[in-house]
Amino acid sequence: MLRPTATSVRAEEGYILDVEFDNGERKQFDVKPYIKGSWYGKLENPDYFRRVRTDGYTVVWPEGQDICPDELYTQSTSFAK
Repeated sequence: MLRPTATSVRAEEGYILDVEFDNGERKQFDVKPYIKGSWYGKLENPDYFRRVRTDGYTVVWPEGQDICPDELYTQSTSFAK
């Protein structure tokens, strides 16, 4: 079974991503634990963080930062129904 892929993403306050997947699920992913070092530390800039987009598999930022697709899906939390 293939993992679901990200079809849309929206940056929220507190470095949270609102991600929709191709299986119809909508989940939240907390990026805060990743924001460290010179590479992912760039995500701390709110303007840069909001420039997130999908690439057909996962979420990416303009300079190449991304989240592993498996991790994006499995470590996200579902919205309460």
